[in-house]
Amino acid sequence: MGRVVAVNAYVMKHVRKFELVGVLMRITSFSLVSWLGPDSPFMFVWIFNTIDAVMLTWCSVLKRDVAYTILNVFWVFLGIVGIVRASGVVPH
Repeated sequence: MGRVVAVNAYVMKHVRKFELVGVLMRITSFSLVSWLGPDSPFMFVWIFNTIDAVMLTWCSVLKRDVAYTILNVFWVFLGIVGIVRASGVVPH
């Protein structure tokens, strides 16, 4: 439990940097889809986007920002669905 507290303290100390990285990741993933269209590496985009959603969810939970927590948890679930669909496990 002490490690979790230490990691959370580190994230809170650098929360703006973590949020900036998460937002830049999101911009990058959507830029890829916008520029490449159907030729986009969809699995990469979904995984990358889900990682940034987890980062931004963590930050918003630590900051106790309910609105952004809900928004980013939604993106995590959307990312999981996207990963499953892009993997071909679920037919289109």
